[in-house]
Amino acid sequence: MDLISTRVVLTLLLITVASVQGDFLEPVEPDVTQHSMTETQTRLPCHYEVKEGEQVVQVTWNKILPNGDKDLIIMAHFTDGLTAFGRYSGRVKFENNVPTRNSALLILKTEVSDEGSYNCKISTFPRGNFERNINLEVWSAPISEVVPETLVEDQPHGLVATCRATGRPAPILSWDTDLQGESQFLVSGSGTVSSQFSLKPLRSMNGKKLDCLVSHPSLEKPRRISHNLVVQYPPDPSISSPFVLWQSGMEKAELMCEDKGNPEPLSITWKRKGGELPDGVSMTGKKLTFDRALRLNDSGAYECEVTNAVGTRKTTYVISVITETGTPDNMLVIIIGAAAGAAVLMLIVVVLLVRRHHRKTTKRLQCELKEKTDEINNLSRQSSFRRLYSYSSNTRMPDEESDSLRISNRNGNIRVSSRNFSKKGSMPILDDDIERDNLGRPIIGLDEGESVASEDMGSEMDYHRRKIEAHRMNAYGIETVLKESNASVDSGHPASLDPPKAQQDDHIGPRGLDLGHMVGGDSPYLGERYGNGNVQISKCMSDHFYYSNGSLRPKPHNGILMSPKPTII
Repeated sequence: MDLISTRVVLTLLLITVASVQGDFLEPVEPDVTQHSMTETQTRLPCHYEVKEGEQVVQVTWNKILPNGDKDLIIMAHFTDGLTAFGRYSGRVKFENNVPTRNSALLILKTEVSDEGSYNCKISTFPRGNFERNINLEVWSAPISEVVPETLVEDQPHGLVATCRATGRPAPILSWDTDLQGESQFLVSGSGTVSSQFSLKPLRSMNGKKLDCLVSHPSLEKPRRISHNLVVQYPPDPSISSPFVLWQSGMEKAELMCEDKGNPEPLSITWKRKGGELPDGVSMTGKKLTFDRALRLNDSGAYECEVTNAVGTRKTTYVISVITETGTPDNMLVIIIGAAAGAAVLMLIVVVLLVRRHHRKTTKRLQCELKEKTDEINNLSRQSSFRRLYSYSSNTRMPDEESDSLRISNRNGNIRVSSRNFSKKGSMPILDDDIERDNLGRPIIGLDEGESVASEDMGSEMDYHRRKIEAHRMNAYGIETVLKESNASVDSGHPASLDPPKAQQDDHIGPRGLDLGHMVGGDSPYLGERYGNGNVQISKCMSDHFYYSNGSLRPKPHNGILMSPKPTII
């Protein structure tokens, strides 16, 4: 029970001590760490706020050495005043003129040796001492540089640049470049760091960016050290001239020797192969100038030799001096004339090719047109034959066919020939002296010399025709046969010998055929075999033709298409 009471009392005492302690406005924590830069003023905070009835008697600043000992820096007593000790005298002071109110310490010019732990001790009455510990880290801004190496084209792979830096703490180095190389980071015992960049130097790398970046806690962003790679290579001379044509008598002629080497050339020398430079020639730096008019003997090979720190190179320029006959104006006219002649020649060739192409195209089209025309003519002839053979009633004539018909009766056949057709329209030209029947239709007749044979053959053909038609009338009736006969005449096709089909016919009756002799008691189809064939042919053909002077001419009617060539009926 006594042990428990003792513990309670101790706890209350600790709480009481903690409660009676004054408050530190800064630093709040007992142990803090802060940073400071060299060559700058450093402030070490220590501000104690006393309670009612409490008084600060003394303030003491000490530096804690690595072995734990304390090195007295400065002390302020409320009656004895301020006292600085040792090497700190003149380097430190209190921030406030009344240190017992605000005890912050100022180091006027911070050094690297000032880095360490500092102790601020506040002595009060009647409550005792209160302390704060501050750990000071001293930084130094980095010092950096890039050290380049002398590079020559085609050297082996090696070091080309080194970036060095010193600082507290040690900085971090890196490279910013597009070059393909290797870097190596090194740290020395003195706190200096370095980075080496290596590659194989080439002429194309000359002037390329190789920047070093230095990163440090004291810097807001990395520090850039700009550097461009320098690669040396031998001269690369070339000779140029503002003149294309060198003529005898030309003034102020000159040659220019240009160099693309690195570094700049140390010397430029002009020479003439096979001899010395001609008189009247001066050399000024890169120029070789003819101070007089050109002569024919100035022709030759001129050599420019350039030397720099890496090596020596030379190049040659050949001058050919010509007489004044070929002046530049004449040469220009010749060139323009040749170009114009070539253009005209090309134009002629193009025109000929186009004409040839058009000629071939026209010929092909003419052949196609001829083929189409022949095809149309053949179709017209075939149509004419079909209509003529079928006794078509359509008398529309083609424009190219208008001729007269001639009928002859030889070997029992009737032949109709055409000639002298008019081409002014679709109607044939008819003579006025044509013999016509009572309906105005032409009467078909035969020549006297052919009448006997025609009558015999016509009688025989007429006999057979009458016999067939009589048979059809007896079988199907005369009205059906007449309608079919008229339909064949109107359509231009011969009547079929097959039995007609039973159907209504609303068309008009037979046109122009006199069939009165077919109706009656005695059938004319059973008459004599010979004797009246000529008359029957005349009656059948008189609907569409008329006979005049031994020729069968078409009657003006829109029902037949004639062929200009002789046609066998």
